[in-house]
Formats: sequence, C-alpha cells, structure tokens
Amino acid sequence: MDLEFQDVRAEVKGIMCTGRLKFTEQNIVFKNVKTGKVEQLTSSDIEFVNWQKLVGTCGIRIFLKNGNLHRYCGFNESDQDKIAKYFKNTYRLDMLEKELAIKGWNWGSTKFNGSILSFDIGNLSAFEIPLNNVSQCTTGKNEVTLEFHQNDETPVSLCEMRFHIPSAELAGDQDPVDAFHDQVMKQASVISISGDAIAIFREMQCLTPRGRYDIKVFQTFFQLHGKTFDYKIPMTTVLRLFILPHKDGRQIFFVVSLDPPIKQGQTRYHYLVLLFNMDEETSIELPFTDEEIEAKYAGKLTKEISGPTYEVLAQVMKAIVNRKITTPASFKGHSGTSAIGCSYKAAAGYVYPLERGFIYIHKPPIHIRFEEISSVNFARGGGSTRSFDFEIELKNGVIHTFSSIEKEEYGSLYDFINAKKLRVKNTGKSDKPAYTGDDYGDSDKEAEPDAYLARVKREGQERDEDDDDDSDESTDEDFNPDAQESDVAEEFDSNPSTTESESGNEEGGDKKKEKKKKDKKPKSAKTISEKPRKSKKSKKPDDGRPKRAATAYMIWFNEAREEIKSDNPGISFVDIAKKGGELWKKMSNSEKSKYEEKAAKSKEEYIEAMKEFKESGRGAESSKDSKKSSKKPSSQKKVATPVKSGSFISKEFIESDDDSSSDDNSKNKAKSKKKSSDDSSDDNKPPVKSKKTKDDTSKSKRERASSDGSSEEDKSKSTKKKKSDSEDDDVDESSGSASDVSDSD
Repeated sequence: MDLEFQDVRAEVKGIMCTGRLKFTEQNIVFKNVKTGKVEQLTSSDIEFVNWQKLVGTCGIRIFLKNGNLHRYCGFNESDQDKIAKYFKNTYRLDMLEKELAIKGWNWGSTKFNGSILSFDIGNLSAFEIPLNNVSQCTTGKNEVTLEFHQNDETPVSLCEMRFHIPSAELAGDQDPVDAFHDQVMKQASVISISGDAIAIFREMQCLTPRGRYDIKVFQTFFQLHGKTFDYKIPMTTVLRLFILPHKDGRQIFFVVSLDPPIKQGQTRYHYLVLLFNMDEETSIELPFTDEEIEAKYAGKLTKEISGPTYEVLAQVMKAIVNRKITTPASFKGHSGTSAIGCSYKAAAGYVYPLERGFIYIHKPPIHIRFEEISSVNFARGGGSTRSFDFEIELKNGVIHTFSSIEKEEYGSLYDFINAKKLRVKNTGKSDKPAYTGDDYGDSDKEAEPDAYLARVKREGQERDEDDDDDSDESTDEDFNPDAQESDVAEEFDSNPSTTESESGNEEGGDKKKEKKKKDKKPKSAKTISEKPRKSKKSKKPDDGRPKRAATAYMIWFNEAREEIKSDNPGISFVDIAKKGGELWKKMSNSEKSKYEEKAAKSKEEYIEAMKEFKESGRGAESSKDSKKSSKKPSSQKKVATPVKSGSFISKEFIESDDDSSSDDNSKNKAKSKKKSSDDSSDDNKPPVKSKKTKDDTSKSKRERASSDGSSEEDKSKSTKKKKSDSEDDDVDESSGSASDVSDSD
C-alpha cells in the first residue's frame, strides 16, 4: 500500500518548495507544485533515513549511497510511527531520530560525508551544508570562504560563510586549509571553464535573450557567449526542453526552460528561445573516446554527430541534462501544423497545445501545465466574427488571454480540450443574455453541450428571424382601394385626415405635429442602435401570419444537415452552411427537381394560407400599425399644392382637378352636383345650397378640431364663408366673380 502526503516542502536551490510526496515499493516520488518537476529516489539507492525535529514541524532526511542528501519537512509528530513502520516493512530500514546540537557554539569540527558538510559540536550536528549549493570556494591564511548560488525567489538567502581553521600542530602534515578547500571543491557546483567544451555551436539566433550567441556546452554547464553579454547556465537549472515547429514549416524553435532563471540587470529570463532553419545542418566531434562516451552517457551519444543543427543541439543537451524533449504530438490545427496563431497582450505569437499543457512563443514565453488550470473559456473576439479569444484561468486566479485566433481553429482546439478533460467555463462577453445552460459545466462528460457553438447557432437563428421580418414587411400586396388606411381611400373618405391643402390656415398645428415627430425620431434611433434585434421583434405582432414558403435549397439542406455533420466530425456551424452550398452546386438538375417540386407545392400552400389570412381581416389590423408611419407622409406629399394666403380650394375642386385617376363615377358625381346647383339657382334658393354645404363642412371641421384640440370659432366661420362663396361662383358664372376663382387657382 502506497503512502502519500500533501503540502510537503523540499529544499531546492536554497528555497523550500511545496509539493506532494509519495512512498511506493519501488521509489520515493516528490512532485513540485510550482514547476511540476518530478524527482524520484529509487528505494534500492537509500542508505539510511532519519526523523528530525525542526522549528514548528518535523522532517525526514534521506541519505543516498551516492552521497546526496534529500530533506523533506511538513510532517506532524503523529506521522512518525506511520512512516517508520512503512520504512521497516517496505524498505527494511530503521528510521532513527537525529538529534541536533542546541548549545549555540560556533567552535566545533567539520565532517565531509558525500556532498554534505556537517558541522558537529561534540557528537551532535549543529548544521549541514549541501556542497552542491556552493558556487565558489576561496582560501586565505587560516581561513576558507564559501560562496553560494543565489536564488532571486528566496526572501532571505545565505550569500557566504567563512571558516577559521587553525594551523597544523605536526610539521609535515598537509595544510588543513588546502585539505578543507579540496574536500569542498570535489562536490561544489563551481562554474569554471576548465578543459575543452564538449560541443560548440557558432552564431545561433536567440530570440530570448535577443541576439546571436555562441553556445559552448561543458560537462556541468553551458555558456552563451555574445558580443555584449555572457551567460553561464548550470545544467542543474535546466528544467525542460522543447522542440516546436514553426507554422510556416521552414523554421523550428528550440526552447530551454530554466529554474532559477538567468538574470541580466533587473530582467530575468525563465526561457531560452532559439530559432533554427529546418535545412540548416552541422556536424560535431566529441572530445571523448568511445569507451568514455559509453561510460558517461550510456550510448546516448556517438563520437561524431551530424544532421540538422537543432537536432544535434537537442541530442547533446538531452544526454547531458538527462531530460526528455517535449514536442507537440497529437494536436493538428486547421493549417495542418501544431501551432495556433494568436496574440498575447500586444505581441503576436504561437500557442502550442502539448500532451500535458500549453506553451506560448515567444514574447514572453509562457508554459502552462494542465494541473495548474482551473478552467478554460472560449470568448467572442473584440467585434470580429472571424476570430475568437481563448482564456485560461489558473488555480491561483491568474488569467491568460490568447486573442485573435482564427475561427477555423475552434473545432480542433475544442476537441483537444475535451479529450484532455479540461473544464470549460461557458461565459460570454456580449450584452445579450448568456447561454441558459450550466455556465460551469464539467467538460469531462461526453454529453456536455458545446457552449460556443450553441451561442453561434442562436445568433444565426435570430438573424434569420430578423431577415424574415424585413422581407415580410417589404412584401408587395394586392392593390385594394377599399382596404382600410389605403392611399386612394383616404382621398375619397368622408372624414379624411388633415392635409396641407385643406388646412392652409392651420399651419401652426402642422408645425407642432412635425416638431413632435422630429422629437420622437432621435429617441427611436437611440433605441434601435442600442438593442436592434429587440426593437425589430417588437414591431412584429404575433397575429398568426403564415410562415413563408421554404426554397428548394432550404428543404434539401434541412434534410442533409445531419448527414453533413456525421461525414465531417468537428465541423463548425459556419462550415456546415458552406459545405451545404458546395454540395448543392454539384447536384444535377434531375436531383434538384424533387426538391423544386416540394418548394412549388409549399409556395402554393403559402399563397392559399395568406389569402385566407387576409380574408379573415387579421391582415388589415396588422398592416395598419406598420403602414401608419410610412403612408401618411406620402399622402401629404401627394396632395400638397402651393396655396396663396387668403384663398381656399374646395373639396369639389380637389376631386375634379387633382385626382390623377378621375373615373366615370367621379365625373358623374360632379355633374349631378352642378345640375342640382343650377336648379337651385333657377328657383332663387341659393341659401339652401350654402346652408347644406356649411353644415357638412362645419361637421368635419368640428371632428378635426376635436382630434387636434386646437381650433378656433372665428377661423372656422371664416373658412365656411369662403367655401360657400366659391361654390356660388361655380353655380353662377355671369355674376362677375370669376376673378376670385382664378385667384384661388
């Protein structure tokens, strides 16, 4: 049975790093939570193990047969018996408790045991120093100074330590200062160029840090030698190696992840990004014999290595650092490459989905492991319908947004995320209501809906409905002068709406109406600009209007949609329509005839249903509201004529003169009216005719005054008098008042 502990801290390069510790029968595994690096200790290599009490916690120290010491802390006192029992039963090792000297003396003896320098007071250890943390060792008279590697991430770090060593009492013995120095240098990680380099690569193009550098690879470190700066990087700081193909297929990236990073001034470089051409080749010869290469590298290298430059460098680094090289294996994007073009903040680059994470190249390089990810999100791009944003939210709250990704990459990227069982966070950035499903659905489930695709379908359906609204409103209707609110019926209506020619003296009322309309327009325009689709929907009442007939293509497309999806797995919503259009164009006329017959039959049914709809009277009510705003301005323009002040055109004059379609009925009507006026003039009874006209006119005036709410008594009387005078002039042309009629004309 395995034994596992969470939140255990291990000493790594001068800093205590949190991780998970697991004991198995074969090995002891520690995984760093921050870097994801896994360190394994084989159970057969363990020499002894101790339980150790520390400040506020407890720890264990595991000493290996090769002289290395590994220390872990973060245990409780209650864990001592459980761990001791596991070591006894599994590894056949007794876990003894190691006591420390607490006297506080600074005078004692030093003991070298493998890579550990122990300072003992009496029989107890006061402190221990891992010699692989020593960067330099210098000597003086009776004094030795140790300098340590610095880690910028530690709040407090030890820079150097000095030991005073008294001179030897017995002559002829080796100087204790030199002996101490030699013991330290055997295990110290000192970066000093001694001997020949294993391999040298000249004028390599480096993107981070920028420039061209000579790369010299040594046994314990490698050097970047440039015109301005030199960097010496220990092999122990190399965390990961990546080979990433460029999207153009002609170049390739070689990335080295460092922990801790190299530093130049206040700038820290966590990654080295080298760029190579695919066709660039080189050959090197290692300064070792075949026996030495076999003993040191176990057949991983040969004496002569040739091939593409990036492969030669990767092979040498892999053998010396003993790290595997990560490459994007399974993922292929829309262009057939592993790279997805995108932008991070203000810089353009490429993001690569890996087997266990994502890496972005190159400004700045970012590596994100799957176990760090809390959720991912597909978001709408900034106003563009041809791209989208890919957001990655980490467990520590940091959000990385990769924007301007081509829409064609969505299908393959979503399938990759679904296969890796990452959690998809379904949230939208638009002002419209978000998807009604579970915004935080678990993407591990196979039946989990595609949130982004559902949103695209919904928006496309809304656009189709809006197009149907526009097409329904603009459909030509049959000419029907008797229909309600028609243009022709308005002129012959017994109670027509007020026009400019009939209300020549009521210009003030018309101006008020025009001002009201002008005031309303900006308000409606503002509403349309903010929420265009909602306003369009409100214009269309739910009156049971028949749905328009589908075309032959739409009938075929609805039947073939599922077949297109099954033949093209992972196809996007937009590509389904494109694919359908291509298939429809390739179909022969004989294949299309079946769907054209269905479309013709559907159109006949639509015409019949529309006819029944209009006969039922519901069509007139629905068209009344939609035509009010558009028909009234046109009717005013149709009858508007310039009128001189003080004159008035009678209703009979408008009917006989301005009617462009004056039919026989209107002529007969005018003749009968004229005949009745002649009879009345023969009987010498003009007041009767005038009285009747005045009554009719005053009645219509009172109705218009009630609707406008602003008519005056004296204006109405003067209008009636002028109208009766004009009618008398038509009856008796010899009365000498023909000049008044010509003036009105």
